[in-house]
Amino acid sequence: MYTDSAYYHNQRSCIKDKTHPLFVESCGTYHLYTVPKLPTHYPKGRLDYQILYIAQGKGHFLIQGEEKTVSAGNMVIYRPKEEQRYYYCGSDQTEVYWIHFTGNDVKNILRKHGITDDLHVIYTGTSLEYKHLFTQIIQELKLCRTDYEEMLAHYLNQLLISVHRILLTKQVRRQPLFDNEMDAAVRYFHSNYNKPISIESYASDHNMSVSWFIRCFREYTNTTPAQYLLSLRISNARTLLENTSYNISEISNIIGYDNPLYFSRLFKKQCGVSPSEYRKQLL
Repeated sequence: MYTDSAYYHNQRSCIKDKTHPLFVESCGTYHLYTVPKLPTHYPKGRLDYQILYIAQGKGHFLIQGEEKTVSAGNMVIYRPKEEQRYYYCGSDQTEVYWIHFTGNDVKNILRKHGITDDLHVIYTGTSLEYKHLFTQIIQELKLCRTDYEEMLAHYLNQLLISVHRILLTKQVRRQPLFDNEMDAAVRYFHSNYNKPISIESYASDHNMSVSWFIRCFREYTNTTPAQYLLSLRISNARTLLENTSYNISEISNIIGYDNPLYFSRLFKKQCGVSPSEYRKQLL
């Protein structure tokens, strides 16, 4: 199991902040591979709010006394003093991101972004934008740089704005078969992103026309399969640049590009700077 998390002042205690409109106190991610089951249970809930984003696989949640299976591309929100009981299974290879937050104006902020008091499961799609925002929040809370509390609130507001835009489009959930096919494609891309992948071959192997697959994938993830793969590779390249000492050629090879120059051009087109410049900015 892969895990990465950060806590305000490195303390895992639950707090209720009344001095800020919006305050992030902890965040993290889990990616299950071999752990059979990862359960969480707060019988009396917590003092803060929590948002959980299922990026891959699925989770099993108790929501207002009803057990629900929540698939990838959804966010779950718990409010203060609501019982929290949920678990993930290693067999699903679930990848989840979570954030705990509090503040003196949270309820109004959520309502402003279309998250009404009775809304607990929000369909958002599996865009890498969410993963990147959660990763930025984790890193910001770890580093505690100048004005990091304001930056954390800024990132969380970005996340809420993205959710609001999805809610405004009034996307309608499709049939389970559609969800399963697109979720399988997303999982396949995540597991094989560093290998040569032919969109045409994938569609053919799964008895789908290329045009239908691309159209449905875009509806499910808000991007095309090719763009999703590129974003996935660049996102992993950024993670390697931020957290390892691998050189550019090694990183290029790890994410599936044999030509480091080609990788550098793609990276600069997507991020605005070259890989080496990106690493220098971090330092």
